[in-house]
Amino acid sequence: MHSKEAKLQAFDRLLEIMNELREKCPWDREQSMESLRNLTIEETYELADAILEENLEEVRKELGDLILHIVFYSKIGEEKGVFDIADVLEGINSKLVFRHPHVFGERKVENSGEVIENWEELKMKEGNRSVLAGVPLSLPAIIKAHRIQDKVRAVGFDWNKREEVWEKVNEEIHELRHELENGSSKEGMEEEMGDLLFSIVNAARLYDIEPETALERTNRKFIQRFRYLEDTAREMGRSLKEMSLEEMEAIWQEAKSR
Repeated sequence: MHSKEAKLQAFDRLLEIMNELREKCPWDREQSMESLRNLTIEETYELADAILEENLEEVRKELGDLILHIVFYSKIGEEKGVFDIADVLEGINSKLVFRHPHVFGERKVENSGEVIENWEELKMKEGNRSVLAGVPLSLPAIIKAHRIQDKVRAVGFDWNKREEVWEKVNEEIHELRHELENGSSKEGMEEEMGDLLFSIVNAARLYDIEPETALERTNRKFIQRFRYLEDTAREMGRSLKEMSLEEMEAIWQEAKSR
């Protein structure tokens, strides 16, 4: 691994490159925070993909892309006379020290649960009027539900025993079936489906399962098996549209066994 001096030199080199790009490259010169936003989101998802695939080389590359974006935004902020990279780094340094009094101060904690509780308490002292104030509105719904539940847990709004959540899940299933079987409005069915999904995310959280990761792994598993189904049908000279459900199911079971 590199020395501290080498790490600082590499970061300084990135700052120099960014300055030159902003001055000399037509594309880089045209970019704004708004134009970079979607690209940053894309880079974040690419990092998430690399992490799920456990491809550490790709993780390294995607982290580099994200650091570039952070430096890019900071350069634009500097040009506007609002903030620069030093402000960004000092801001996070101060926040980390303030929110970790058990490391940089005298407070004692017994476990990570107490760390989270202290974290939310300190955020309220910083001016947040709600424990949910830090949940971005644009988060994907499953991730947002998990973050909401995590945050309210930190102030004690949670089940006494995690097994109790299954009563809620069963209750929501019953209410959804009632809506579906009685031909209720689409809005009513959608609301009950949302309640059921929220309760399932809650169950996942209580059992230390990341629901977004779990669902994405299932998505990838389904894609892999369905592609096997497509490839097998193609090798047989058949079209999926021509095959019966029973024929497709037999090949699907093959894919599962593989």
